Amino acid sequence: MKELDAKHNEQFLKSIIRGAFLGGGSLNNPNNKYHLEMLFSTKINASYITNLLNEFSIQTKTLERKSSYSVYIKEAEEISKFLALLGANKSVLNFEEIRVVRDTRNNINRLVNCETANLNKTINAAVIQIDAIKYLKSKKKFDELNENLKEVAELRIKNPDASLVELGNMLKEPIGKSGVNHRLKKICQIAEEIKLSSK
Repeated sequence: MKELDAKHNEQFLKSIIRGAFLGGGSLNNPNNKYHLEMLFSTKINASYITNLLNEFSIQTKTLERKSSYSVYIKEAEEISKFLALLGANKSVLNFEEIRVVRDTRNNINRLVNCETANLNKTINAAVIQIDAIKYLKSKKKFDELNENLKEVAELRIKNPDASLVELGNMLKEPIGKSGVNHRLKKICQIAEEIKLSSK
C-alpha cells in the first residue's frame, strides 16, 4: 500500500512539473543552444518547482526578472532528464539525436582548430628558422656550422612545410623530434648572436 501511495505521489508531483512547463515553459531549438525555461509570477512557485526538480535529481538555476522568476536549465544532460521526467519520450530521442550530432560537430571543429593552430605554429617556427639560415648564409657564416647543423638547415630550406619528425627522418642518421628541434634552435641562437654582435 505504501509503495502504491508513493507511486501515486510521484505521478502527482510529475503532473505538477508537467503543468508548470506547459503553462509557462519553453525549450530552445537544441541545434542553436541548450536552454529550457519556465516562468513564474512568484518566487514561492519558482522555488517550489526548483525543489521538486531537485528531488528528481534535476539541477536548475533561478533568475529574478522585472515581473517574473525564471527557472532554467542550460545543461544538455539535465534537459534530457527533464523531458524524460515529463514522459516526453519522443522528444527525448529527438533531443539526444540532435545533441549527439551537435557534440560530434563541436568535437570535429575543436580538432580542426587544434590542427590549424599546430600547423600555424609549425609554419611560424619554420619561417623563423629559414630566416635564420638565410641570414647565416648572407653573412658567410653558414659554412662555420658543424655538419649536423648544416644538414638539418639544408633540409629545412628545401622542405619548409615539413614537420620536425619528417625532417628527422630525412637525415642521413635519423633522429627524433626533440633532436631536430634542438639543432634548429641552435641555428637560430647562433644567428641571433651574430645579429647582436654586429649592432
